[in-house]
Amino acid sequence: VQLVESGGGLVQPGGSLRLSCAASGFTFSSYTMAWFRQAPGNEREFVAASSWSGGRRNYADSVKGRFTISRDNAKNTVYLQMNSLKPEDTAVYYCNANGLNTYWGQGTQVTVSS
Repeated sequence: VQLVESGGGLVQPGGSLRLSCAASGFTFSSYTMAWFRQAPGNEREFVAASSWSGGRRNYADSVKGRFTISRDNAKNTVYLQMNSLKPEDTAVYYCNANGLNTYWGQGTQVTVSS
């Protein structure tokens, strides 16, 4: 099983990034996919989740209206479009698969700074 995140980097406040998570080794379309993040000194926190079909999406209050989660079951990939980024969005972002089992990616760093 692998979850491989990409798309992180350094961006200025107000900018955008798109994270991707490519999954393999399990039945992707049967799993709820989510993004979490962890800033230095903080616990890992929920950011967004998508049901297996993409029909239901949930967001943390702190990112509502700015972030959008989506998935492509044909490509076994989940995305996180992040707009209007703020310095407090700086964290390592982790992809999560939750279903029969739970899997985590290795994380990708997002830094929002001028």
